[in-house]
Amino acid sequence: MTRPPAIEVSHVSYYFRNEAAVRDVSFSIEEGDFLGIIGPNGGGKTTLLRLILGVLKPDAGTIRLLGDHPATSRRSAGYVPQETSTNKEFPILVRDAVRMGLAAARGMGRQLTRENKTAADAMIDTVGLGALRNVTIGELSGGQRQKVLLARALVAKPKILFLDEPTASIDTTGTDEIYQHLERLNNAGTTVVLVSHNISVVSKYIKSVACINKELYFHADGKLDEATLTKTFGCPVDFVDHGVPHRVFHEHEKRHGGDRRHA
Repeated sequence: MTRPPAIEVSHVSYYFRNEAAVRDVSFSIEEGDFLGIIGPNGGGKTTLLRLILGVLKPDAGTIRLLGDHPATSRRSAGYVPQETSTNKEFPILVRDAVRMGLAAARGMGRQLTRENKTAADAMIDTVGLGALRNVTIGELSGGQRQKVLLARALVAKPKILFLDEPTASIDTTGTDEIYQHLERLNNAGTTVVLVSHNISVVSKYIKSVACINKELYFHADGKLDEATLTKTFGCPVDFVDHGVPHRVFHEHEKRHGGDRRHA
Protein backbone atom coordinates (compact mmCIF):
# COMPACT_ATOMS: atom_id res chain seq x y z
CA MET A 1 0.00 0.00 0.00
CA THR A 2 1.28 3.46 -0.94
CA ARG A 3 2.28 5.58 2.04
CA PRO A 4 0.86 9.11 2.32
CA PRO A 5 3.24 12.04 1.80
CA ALA A 6 5.24 13.05 4.87
CA ILE A 7 4.00 16.61 4.32
CA GLU A 8 1.20 17.82 2.06
CA VAL A 9 0.50 21.56 1.87
CA SER A 10 -2.35 22.68 -0.38
CA HIS A 11 -3.12 26.35 -1.20
CA VAL A 12 -2.11 27.55 2.27
CA SER A 13 -2.17 31.23 3.21
CA TYR A 14 -1.56 32.85 6.56
CA TYR A 15 -2.02 36.53 7.41
CA PHE A 16 -0.49 38.58 10.21
CA ARG A 17 -2.13 41.95 10.84
CA ASN A 18 -3.83 41.78 7.45
CA GLU A 19 -0.54 41.18 5.63
CA ALA A 20 0.28 37.88 3.98
CA ALA A 21 3.07 36.03 5.77
CA VAL A 22 2.55 32.99 3.50
CA ARG A 23 0.48 33.23 0.31
CA ASP A 24 -1.19 30.34 -1.57
CA VAL A 25 1.57 27.80 -0.96
CA SER A 26 1.33 24.23 -2.26
CA PHE A 27 3.92 21.41 -2.18
CA SER A 28 4.42 17.89 -0.87
CA ILE A 29 7.34 15.66 0.09
CA GLU A 30 7.58 11.91 0.58
CA GLU A 31 8.81 10.10 3.67
CA GLY A 32 12.60 9.91 3.76
CA ASP A 33 13.08 13.29 2.08
CA PHE A 34 15.53 15.94 3.31
CA LEU A 35 13.83 19.28 2.64
CA GLY A 36 15.64 22.59 2.94
CA ILE A 37 13.49 25.72 3.35
CA ILE A 38 15.39 28.90 2.48
CA GLY A 39 14.49 32.55 2.09
CA PRO A 40 15.13 36.06 3.44
CA ASN A 41 14.39 37.22 6.97
CA GLY A 42 10.68 37.87 7.26
CA GLY A 43 9.96 35.77 4.16
CA GLY A 44 7.82 33.21 5.99
CA LYS A 45 10.25 30.33 6.68
CA THR A 46 9.49 29.95 10.38
CA THR A 47 5.80 30.73 9.83
CA LEU A 48 5.60 27.87 7.31
CA LEU A 49 7.33 25.54 9.77
CA ARG A 50 4.84 26.45 12.52
CA LEU A 51 1.92 25.95 10.16
CA ILE A 52 3.15 22.46 9.23
CA LEU A 53 3.56 21.60 12.92
CA GLY A 54 0.07 22.86 13.72
CA VAL A 55 1.29 25.59 16.06
CA LEU A 56 -0.41 28.09 13.73
CA LYS A 57 -3.66 27.51 11.85
CA PRO A 58 -3.80 28.55 8.19
CA ASP A 59 -6.30 31.21 7.15
CA ALA A 60 -6.83 29.29 3.92
CA GLY A 61 -5.83 25.89 2.58
CA THR A 62 -5.05 22.54 4.20
CA ILE A 63 -2.01 20.81 5.68
CA ARG A 64 -1.44 17.11 6.32
CA LEU A 65 1.49 15.87 8.36
CA LEU A 66 2.25 12.15 8.12
CA GLY A 67 -1.21 11.68 6.60
CA ASP A 68 -3.16 13.34 9.41
CA HIS A 69 -4.00 16.72 10.90
CA PRO A 70 -0.81 18.32 12.32
CA ALA A 71 -2.31 18.67 15.82
CA THR A 72 -2.54 14.87 15.95
CA SER A 73 0.46 13.69 13.95
CA ARG A 74 3.00 16.12 15.44
CA ARG A 75 3.34 13.64 18.31
CA SER A 76 5.47 11.67 15.87
CA ALA A 77 7.59 14.72 15.03
CA GLY A 78 10.73 16.11 16.65
CA TYR A 79 11.55 19.80 16.74
CA VAL A 80 14.91 21.54 17.17
CA PRO A 81 14.63 25.31 17.74
CA GLN A 82 17.29 27.85 16.95
CA GLU A 83 19.93 27.94 19.69
CA THR A 84 19.73 31.22 21.62
CA SER A 85 21.47 32.75 24.62
CA THR A 86 18.32 32.08 26.66
CA ASN A 87 19.26 28.41 26.83
CA LYS A 88 22.40 29.29 28.76
CA GLU A 89 20.47 30.67 31.73
CA PHE A 90 18.48 27.53 32.48
CA PRO A 91 20.26 25.53 35.25
CA ILE A 92 19.89 22.02 33.88
CA LEU A 93 22.32 19.20 33.22
CA VAL A 94 22.85 17.84 29.73
CA ARG A 95 21.41 14.44 30.68
CA ASP A 96 18.26 15.98 32.16
CA ALA A 97 17.75 18.26 29.16
CA VAL A 98 17.85 15.25 26.83
CA ARG A 99 15.52 13.24 29.08
CA MET A 100 12.95 16.01 28.68
CA GLY A 101 12.40 14.72 25.15
CA LEU A 102 11.20 11.40 26.55
CA ALA A 103 9.16 13.04 29.30
CA ALA A 104 7.19 14.95 26.67
CA ALA A 105 6.57 11.76 24.70
CA ARG A 106 5.45 9.79 27.78
CA GLY A 107 3.25 12.57 29.12
CA MET A 108 3.81 15.08 31.90
CA GLY A 109 3.92 13.63 35.42
CA ARG A 110 4.91 10.11 34.37
CA GLN A 111 8.22 8.84 35.74
CA LEU A 112 10.93 7.80 33.33
CA THR A 113 11.86 4.14 33.35
CA ARG A 114 15.38 2.76 33.55
CA GLU A 115 15.11 1.95 29.85
CA ASN A 116 14.17 5.57 29.15
CA LYS A 117 17.23 6.85 30.97
CA THR A 118 19.46 4.35 29.20
CA ALA A 119 18.06 5.50 25.85
CA ALA A 120 18.77 9.13 26.75
CA ASP A 121 22.35 8.31 27.72
CA ALA A 122 22.83 6.42 24.46
CA MET A 123 21.57 9.41 22.45
CA ILE A 124 23.96 11.72 24.31
CA ASP A 125 26.79 9.40 23.30
CA THR A 126 25.53 9.35 19.71
CA VAL A 127 25.84 13.15 19.35
CA GLY A 128 29.30 13.07 20.95
CA LEU A 129 28.52 14.59 24.35
CA GLY A 130 29.06 11.53 26.56
CA ALA A 131 31.83 13.19 28.57
CA LEU A 132 29.58 16.20 29.24
CA ARG A 133 26.37 14.50 30.37
CA ASN A 134 26.71 15.89 33.93
CA VAL A 135 27.64 19.43 32.85
CA THR A 136 25.08 22.26 32.87
CA ILE A 137 24.08 23.51 29.43
CA GLY A 138 25.29 27.01 30.32
CA GLU A 139 28.86 25.68 30.35
CA LEU A 140 28.64 24.38 26.79
CA SER A 141 29.61 26.02 23.52
CA GLY A 142 26.93 27.00 21.02
CA GLY A 143 27.57 23.89 18.96
CA GLN A 144 27.39 21.64 22.00
CA ARG A 145 24.11 23.21 23.15
CA GLN A 146 22.68 22.65 19.68
CA LYS A 147 23.67 18.99 19.92
CA VAL A 148 21.78 18.79 23.23
CA LEU A 149 18.65 20.16 21.52
CA LEU A 150 19.14 17.67 18.69
CA ALA A 151 19.53 14.76 21.11
CA ARG A 152 16.42 15.88 23.02
CA ALA A 153 14.41 15.84 19.78
CA LEU A 154 15.79 12.49 18.59
CA VAL A 155 15.57 10.47 21.79
CA ALA A 156 11.85 9.80 21.27
CA LYS A 157 12.64 8.43 17.76
CA PRO A 158 10.48 10.80 15.70
CA LYS A 159 9.37 9.86 12.18
CA ILE A 160 10.07 13.39 10.98
CA LEU A 161 12.47 16.00 12.34
CA PHE A 162 12.04 19.77 12.00
CA LEU A 163 14.92 22.18 12.58
CA ASP A 164 14.78 25.99 12.60
CA GLU A 165 18.17 27.58 11.77
CA PRO A 166 19.99 24.88 13.77
CA THR A 167 23.49 26.25 13.06
CA ALA A 168 22.86 30.02 13.13
CA SER A 169 25.17 30.61 16.11
CA ILE A 170 27.67 27.82 15.48
CA ASP A 171 31.12 27.96 13.90
CA THR A 172 32.02 26.14 10.68
CA THR A 173 33.28 22.98 12.41
CA GLY A 174 30.16 22.70 14.56
CA THR A 175 27.95 23.35 11.53
CA ASP A 176 29.56 20.53 9.56
CA GLU A 177 29.14 18.13 12.48
CA ILE A 178 25.44 18.93 12.84
CA TYR A 179 24.75 18.55 9.11
CA GLN A 180 26.72 15.34 8.84
CA HIS A 181 24.71 13.89 11.72
CA LEU A 182 21.47 14.94 10.02
CA GLU A 183 22.65 13.30 6.80
CA ARG A 184 23.31 10.01 8.61
CA LEU A 185 19.91 10.26 10.28
CA ASN A 186 18.19 10.87 6.96
CA ASN A 187 20.06 8.01 5.30
CA ALA A 188 18.67 5.78 8.05
CA GLY A 189 15.12 6.72 7.02
CA THR A 190 14.11 9.76 9.09
CA THR A 191 12.45 12.60 7.15
CA VAL A 192 14.24 15.90 7.82
CA VAL A 193 12.88 19.42 7.28
CA LEU A 194 15.39 22.20 7.78
CA VAL A 195 14.95 25.98 7.79
CA SER A 196 18.18 27.80 7.00
CA HIS A 197 19.61 30.96 5.46
CA ASN A 198 22.85 29.16 4.55
CA ILE A 199 22.33 28.39 0.86
CA SER A 200 25.71 26.79 0.23
CA VAL A 201 25.51 24.34 3.14
CA VAL A 202 21.88 23.49 2.52
CA SER A 203 22.53 22.76 -1.16
CA LYS A 204 25.23 20.27 -0.18
CA TYR A 205 23.07 18.07 2.04
CA ILE A 206 19.38 18.38 1.11
CA LYS A 207 17.38 16.32 -1.40
CA SER A 208 14.64 18.88 -2.14
CA VAL A 209 14.40 22.62 -1.54
CA ALA A 210 11.64 25.20 -1.02
CA CYS A 211 12.47 28.87 -1.57
CA ILE A 212 9.95 31.11 0.19
CA ASN A 213 9.34 34.83 0.32
CA LYS A 214 5.61 34.77 1.05
CA GLU A 215 5.18 32.76 -2.18
CA LEU A 216 7.01 29.46 -2.60
CA TYR A 217 9.19 27.92 -5.31
CA PHE A 218 9.65 24.19 -4.85
CA HIS A 219 12.41 22.00 -6.34
CA ALA A 220 11.89 18.29 -5.82
CA ASP A 221 15.41 17.53 -7.08
CA GLY A 222 17.10 20.02 -4.76
CA LYS A 223 18.49 22.08 -7.64
CA LEU A 224 18.18 25.86 -7.70
CA ASP A 225 18.50 28.46 -10.42
CA GLU A 226 19.68 32.05 -10.32
CA ALA A 227 16.24 33.46 -11.19
CA THR A 228 14.60 31.70 -8.23
CA LEU A 229 17.17 33.02 -5.79
CA THR A 230 16.85 36.56 -7.16
CA LYS A 231 13.05 36.46 -6.84
CA THR A 232 13.17 34.91 -3.39
CA PHE A 233 15.77 37.20 -1.86
CA GLY A 234 14.87 40.32 -3.86
CA CYS A 235 18.39 40.80 -5.20
CA PRO A 236 21.04 38.86 -7.15
CA VAL A 237 22.65 36.09 -5.08
CA ASP A 238 26.20 34.96 -5.77
CA PHE A 239 26.78 31.27 -6.27
CA VAL A 240 29.01 29.63 -3.69
CA ASP A 241 31.33 26.76 -4.56
CA HIS A 242 31.38 24.46 -1.56
CA GLY A 243 33.28 21.54 -2.98
CA VAL A 244 32.31 18.23 -4.52
CA PRO A 245 29.59 17.11 -4.84
CA HIS A 246 27.83 20.42 -5.41
CA ARG A 247 24.47 21.46 -6.80
CA VAL A 248 23.92 22.72 -10.33
CA PHE A 249 21.33 25.48 -10.61
CA HIS A 250 18.61 24.72 -13.16
CA GLU A 251 15.11 25.84 -14.11
CA HIS A 252 12.63 26.01 -11.27
CA GLU A 253 9.05 24.98 -10.71
CA LYS A 254 6.85 27.55 -9.01
CA ARG A 255 4.22 26.15 -6.66
CA HIS A 256 1.67 28.94 -6.29
CA GLY A 257 -1.99 28.10 -6.58
CA GLY A 258 -1.08 24.98 -8.55
CA ASP A 259 0.62 26.87 -11.38
CA ARG A 260 3.92 25.66 -12.81
CA ARG A 261 5.91 28.40 -14.43
CA HIS A 262 9.51 28.76 -15.51
CA ALA A 263 11.60 31.88 -15.09
